[in-house]
Amino acid sequence: MGAKRRKPRAQRPRWIPTDKAVATFTPKGLLTKNAETIARVLASPSVSPNGIGSAIRLLQFVINRNGRNLSAARRRALERAKRLLQRRGDG
Repeated sequence: MGAKRRKPRAQRPRWIPTDKAVATFTPKGLLTKNAETIARVLASPSVSPNGIGSAIRLLQFVINRNGRNLSAARRRALERAKRLLQRRGDG
């Protein structure tokens, strides 16, 4: 049996980012805010009950999963929020 052929990139459905993380309870639309707001909300125990590490993993997942569909400004904001959370976790 031959290998299964993949659809060309243009015909594949695009990934749509939705906040369906189980370890974090992100408010709807949070990831469209500025970096400081994202970091502050994700660091709160009500949103990330398992700690800041869950929030950092969520941000990295969103950055990786969006890939080229993410605008440069949005990528910078998410990366900045991730750095802010990493600094907060170090202290």
